[in-house]
Amino acid sequence: MRKRTMEELNRLSVADFKSTQKFPLTLVLDNVRSLHNVGSAFRTADAFAIEKIWLCGITGRPPQREITKTALGSTESVVWEYAATTVEAVQQLKAAGYVVVAVEQTDGSQLLPAFRPEPGRPYALVMGNEVFGVDDEVLALCDAAVEIPQFGTKHSLNVSVAAGVVLWDFITKLDGR
Repeated sequence: MRKRTMEELNRLSVADFKSTQKFPLTLVLDNVRSLHNVGSAFRTADAFAIEKIWLCGITGRPPQREITKTALGSTESVVWEYAATTVEAVQQLKAAGYVVVAVEQTDGSQLLPAFRPEPGRPYALVMGNEVFGVDDEVLALCDAAVEIPQFGTKHSLNVSVAAGVVLWDFITKLDGR
């Protein structure tokens, strides 16, 4: 076994990435305070070729050293937009036909393995603040909530880890890979 070379990985240039078809997924960061989480979300969004990231409220915006350090250039490839409030972003997404799904533990959430996204529909996944989760006002606007099954003593995952898990799950269900 050996690691594959960069040539073998066939990495896209930023220009090629921007013109390639994206998965109909958007990530919404609801007042995420850690710039490292923001940078990691960008890197994950690039890896999974999603449409866009919404940075809302206090969520940091590029260019900032901590974001850039973690994002490894993906702030240049991934489309992003800022909204003063997450409610504003969610309302725009809903008006554009997105199914808005909170990644949150609620009394009505569905376990992620059981959730079946509908092919052909665009989805927006809302990731909440590291301490408070998805804001209640935002949660009230969501069409559904999913939670990642967990089996240890902790009942939460880091925002960037949760984003990776949920994006991978959605993409495998939508694309069949």
